[in-house]
Amino acid sequence: MGSGLKVAVFGAYGHTGRFVVAQLRDRGFVPVLSGRDAAKLEALAAAGPGLETRPAPVDEPASLDRALAGAAAVVNCAGPFAVTAAPVIEAALRAGIPYVDVAAEIEANADTFAHFADRARAEKAVVVPAMAFFGGLGDLLVTAAMGDWTAADEVHVAYGLDSWHPTPGTRAAGVVSRERRNGQRVRHANGRLEYRDDAPPTLEWTFPEPMGPRTVIGEFSMADIVTVPSHLSVPEVRTYMTVEAARDVVAPDTPTPAPADEHGRSAQTFAVDAVVRSGGSERRALATGRDIYAVTAPLVVEAVDRVLTGRTHAVGVVSAGEIFDAADFLRAPVLARLRRPAPVAGSTALRRAAGRVPRDRPGARDRVGAAGALGPEQCTGVARASGRGRRAEAAQGPVRRTGRRKPRSTVSEGAEDSAPRTGRARVTRPRHPFPQDTWT
Repeated sequence: MGSGLKVAVFGAYGHTGRFVVAQLRDRGFVPVLSGRDAAKLEALAAAGPGLETRPAPVDEPASLDRALAGAAAVVNCAGPFAVTAAPVIEAALRAGIPYVDVAAEIEANADTFAHFADRARAEKAVVVPAMAFFGGLGDLLVTAAMGDWTAADEVHVAYGLDSWHPTPGTRAAGVVSRERRNGQRVRHANGRLEYRDDAPPTLEWTFPEPMGPRTVIGEFSMADIVTVPSHLSVPEVRTYMTVEAARDVVAPDTPTPAPADEHGRSAQTFAVDAVVRSGGSERRALATGRDIYAVTAPLVVEAVDRVLTGRTHAVGVVSAGEIFDAADFLRAPVLARLRRPAPVAGSTALRRAAGRVPRDRPGARDRVGAAGALGPEQCTGVARASGRGRRAEAAQGPVRRTGRRKPRSTVSEGAEDSAPRTGRARVTRPRHPFPQDTWT
C-alpha cells in the first residue's frame, strides 16, 4: 500500500485523472494534483480535502520540477501525450523518480521508447508508457498467455466494446495522431510499424457471451502494437475493434461518458480477447469488465505500487508485460477481489479450444471466430491451448473464412456481483493451473 507516499498526477482534473486520484487515495497514497489549468486543479482540490495543487505548464521545466518535488513517482494522465510525455519524462528523470503514463497514442508511445530507452536504462530509471486499458492491459494479457513461449508468429487483440463515448482528451489525441499520420492508418506487420492508405478489413470475431459474435474492424490499431513487440518476439501484432465502438469514437455528436454509478463509472462494457499463435499452437487470454477509462485507474496505481516496492523485472523504458510478472499482476487484489479455484483444462477441452485467427488474404472478407468452441469447463479466461498442426485444426472445427460452418461462441461463466467492478480476468492453464481471478 501507499503508506502516505506522495504521487504527482499530471492532468489530475481530466476524466481518467480523477479516477487515478481516487484510486491513489484508496490505496493509501497522497496524490499531488498537477496540470496545466490552475483553476481546474483548485476546483478538484476543493472536492477532496487535503489535496495539494501544483500547476505546471509543460513548456516550463522549472514549474514541472516544483510539481514533482518530494513525490515518489509521477503519473501522467494529460494528453495529447505527443505534447506532454517528453517534458514530464524529462522532469521525472531530473527528479530521479519513476514515470508512468496512460498514453494510448501509438506514435507518442513509440517516441517514448525511441527517445528515452538508452538514457533511462543507463540511469536505471523506470519509465512505463501506456499503462492503461489500451496498451497496458492487452500487453499483460498477451504476456500472460505467452507463458513459457519465447516467441510467437502472431498476436491478435480484439476489443469488444459495446460503445465508446470518448472524452475530450481522447478526441484531442485522435486529432494529433491523424495529423502525424497524414491521414494514413497504421499497423504492426513484418516486425515494424507500417503506414497504409487502403481501408482496413472487416471481420467477425466471436467474443464470449453475452457479447457473442461481433463485426470488428481489422487492424484498428491501438497502443498494443507498440507495447507488445517492444519486448516480445512477434512479427505480427494486430488489434481489432467492434464496429459500434469504432463509429462512436469518430462521430462528432457522440457524448462524453456519463456516470452510471456512485463511483462515476459509465455503463460501457468491454471484453478484451488476446490470442497468441505459434505454428499449430494457440494460447489466449480474456478480460471482461466495465468502463475502459475507469479500469485504467487500478491498472496504473497497481503499477506505481509495484515499482515503488521493487516488484519489477527491468529498468529503462518498459511496457507492463516486460517490467511486471503479468500473471501475478492480473491476480492483484485490487484487480481480483473475488477468487474461485480455476478448473484444470483437460486434453479434450484443449483440443476443442484451439481456434483460428485471421491470416491475410488479399481481397478476401474474413469471418473469424476467435475462441473456437470452448466447453463450460474452460469458460472465459487465459486458456493455453495446443493444436497439433493442420490435422488438429480440422478435427476441432476451425474458426472459418466466409462460407464455412461458424463455430460456437465462448461460454461465459457467472453473473456480475453487486460490488463495484472495473473488470474481470479468469485464468486457466493446462497442467499448471493457478487461481481464477475476477476483476472488480
